[in-house]
Amino acid sequence: MLEALIFVVFPFCMLFAAISDMLSMTIANRVPVLLVAVFALVAPLTGMDWASYGWHFAAGGLVLAVTFGLFALGGMGGGDAKLLAASAVWMG
Repeated sequence: MLEALIFVVFPFCMLFAAISDMLSMTIANRVPVLLVAVFALVAPLTGMDWASYGWHFAAGGLVLAVTFGLFALGGMGGGDAKLLAASAVWMG
């Protein structure tokens, strides 16, 4: 059941974000929030050690810092920056 949650939530959120971005040029804040929240709840239940857990969030923070800089320079949208950071949390 836990594995099913992992393999359903991430692709569904990415698909929803892609369709939303394509149709309206916006990505709802609930998508990256849902991605991070599900990771935060599910990762410890899979047996991930706390060091790896921290590194995953560190990767998300680093990606957010870089993409926020690009957003500030007009290089990308804010929703894209948040979605990339949330994806980085999952990918580590």
